[in-house]
Amino acid sequence: MEQTIIKETLIKNACGLDVHQKSIVACVMVQDKDNLVKEIKTFGTMTHNLEQLKEWMQAHSITHVAMESTGVYWKPVFNIIGEDFELILANARHIKNVPGRKTDVRDAEWICQLLRAGLLKGSFIPPQNVRELRNLTRHQKKLQVQVTSEKNRLHKLLQDANIKLSSILSDPFGKAGRAILNDLASGITDSHLLAKHMKNDARLAAKKELAVEALHGKFTQNHQFILKSILEHIHYLATQIEQYDQEIGQIVSQHFQKVHELLQTIPGIKKKGAHIIIAEIGVEMEHFPDEKHLSSWAGLSPGNNQSAGKQRHSRIAQGNKWLKSMLIECAWAAIRKKNHYLNSKYRHLKSRIGHKKALVAIAHKMLIGAYFIIKKQTSYKDLGPERGGGRPKSMLKGYIKKLEALGYKVNAPHAA
Repeated sequence: MEQTIIKETLIKNACGLDVHQKSIVACVMVQDKDNLVKEIKTFGTMTHNLEQLKEWMQAHSITHVAMESTGVYWKPVFNIIGEDFELILANARHIKNVPGRKTDVRDAEWICQLLRAGLLKGSFIPPQNVRELRNLTRHQKKLQVQVTSEKNRLHKLLQDANIKLSSILSDPFGKAGRAILNDLASGITDSHLLAKHMKNDARLAAKKELAVEALHGKFTQNHQFILKSILEHIHYLATQIEQYDQEIGQIVSQHFQKVHELLQTIPGIKKKGAHIIIAEIGVEMEHFPDEKHLSSWAGLSPGNNQSAGKQRHSRIAQGNKWLKSMLIECAWAAIRKKNHYLNSKYRHLKSRIGHKKALVAIAHKMLIGAYFIIKKQTSYKDLGPERGGGRPKSMLKGYIKKLEALGYKVNAPHAA
C-alpha cells in the first residue's frame, strides 16, 4: 500500500482501474482539505473480490471510476460496481500512456489522473435488455459464419472427390443439391441415380446429361464419412440459429416492437437487419449527441486526415464491426430496389467514386435515417429518385467534356 501527495485537479474523489483476467490494480485519489491522498491496492477478479473492491472505494467516498474497455474483462467489474459509481469505460487508444516504464500500478495511476482532469470520454454502454439482445444477435452471427465455413469445407471435399456439383447448380444447398448430397452421404454414388434429382425442377431438367458427367467421380468411404459429418453439423447449426431467432423475436416483441417495425420501412432493412441495429445502438439516441457522432462511432463516416491546411484522402474508421457489416448487407439490398432515393444516390456516386465506396456511403445514409427514425419515432420518408442524382447543369458539363475528349464537337450554349 502506498500514499503520496499530488496536486489538485478536477474531480475530487476518483478511482482508476487497470483490469486484467486475474487481477485488478486500483488507484484512488481522494481530496483531503488542501492535499490529495493517493492509495493503490490490488484485488482479485472473483465476485467476492469485486465486492471488496466496491466496499474499499465506498470507504474512500469515491464518486467516479474509470477503466479500459479491455475485451470482456471489464464486464464482471461493471456488473458489481456499475450501479454505485459514475463509471467511465474508456477506449484503450484514448488513455494509452507514453512508452517506457510501464507497470500495472502506473497504468492505474495514469487512468485515475486522466479521470480527475476530465480528459476521459466514456464508451457507449447500452441498458441491460439491449445488452441481452446484443449477446444473442452476435452469437447468432457467429453461428452463421460457422455454417458458411462448413459449406466451404463441403465444396472442397466434393472437389477432392471429383464431384462437380457447383458446376451444374448455382446453389448446391438448394432442393436438388440437398437431395444429391443426402444420397452421397448415404452411399449412393451412381451418377445416373444422382442426376434423377434434376428432373424435379423444370429449370434443371435440361442439365441432366451434364449432371451425369459432373456427378461421376471417385467418391470413397472416407469422403462419405466426412460429408455425413458436415451435413449433420450444418443441420445442427441451422437448428441453433432458428432457436436464436425465436429468442430474439421474443425480446424484440416485448421491448422494441414499435422501433423494429419503423426500421423496416427503410429500403433494404428487414427483420434481421432491424434486430442488429437495435442490438448495437439501442433505442435511446440521447447517448449520441447527433447523427454524426453515431456514424463516427459505427465507423461509417469519412476519416479526418488534414495537414498544413490540406485535406488528404483517408479511410473510414474501424468502428462497430457488427453494425457496419450488417448495414453494408442492407445497402446491397437497398441498391437493388429501383425508383427510390438510395438507389439513385448509389448510381450517382458509383460513377464518381466506384462501387465499394458508394456502397459504404449508402450504408452511412441508412444509419443516419435509422438515427432519426428511432429518435423521432417516425417511419422512413423517401426523398425520391430525383434527389439522388447530381445537379443537371454539372452533369451536362461533365458529359460534354467526355464527348469532346473523344473528339466530338458539341454545340450546347445553354450548358455554358
